[in-house]
Amino acid sequence: MMALHIALAKGRIHKVVMKYLQAGGYNFSSYSEDSRKLIFEDIQGRIKVTLVKSPDVAVYVERGAADIGIVGKDILIEECSEAAVYEIFDLNIGCCHMAVATIAGRKIEMSRRLTVGTKYPLIARQYFEAHHHSVDIIKLNGSVELAPLIGLADVIVDIVETGNTLKANGLEVVRYFMDFSARMICNPVSFKLKYGEIQALIRNIEERRKAEGEHNGENRSTG
Repeated sequence: MMALHIALAKGRIHKVVMKYLQAGGYNFSSYSEDSRKLIFEDIQGRIKVTLVKSPDVAVYVERGAADIGIVGKDILIEECSEAAVYEIFDLNIGCCHMAVATIAGRKIEMSRRLTVGTKYPLIARQYFEAHHHSVDIIKLNGSVELAPLIGLADVIVDIVETGNTLKANGLEVVRYFMDFSARMICNPVSFKLKYGEIQALIRNIEERRKAEGEHNGENRSTG
């Protein structure tokens, strides 16, 4: 069996995936959530994991530096839409929503040209163009919630998980329009050469996810 090299998006996704891998029998002796290391190999040499920034996952996979990658669908759409990779599996983790939001109680006049603040200019433009709304897009790198509050933008387009951050800053969702989760992507050559290993990994993750779901269901029913 050939070892699989996984490029894994650092953050919440890598923590969940590493937990699944460890529960599935892969032993990474040097791994911990607090470790500053970026490369981990299981002691049996079946898997090597490299932790990278989300936008770089597709680069590693496309260039063959990694066989497969795991990253959020939002990143694949916004920053990696032209990458020559296969999207082969929805892990159904890291689930969240893209939304249009503005100051709570504010009425948005959609017939006029809107200014939109967002970290996701491509997704935002595609959404408004699909709905025939004229917009000016302002690319922001952080604290998007500030834009409507200080008059920089009429609305924002951003990832929403619980909505608590919006609420804490006096904003509310106008419309949810796209759902996201973590996806597994694959190098086309690796897909042919390591098909069996990749499918075995997918089955392993599916089993761990199913087991976790059943365990959480039991906890809710007895809690």
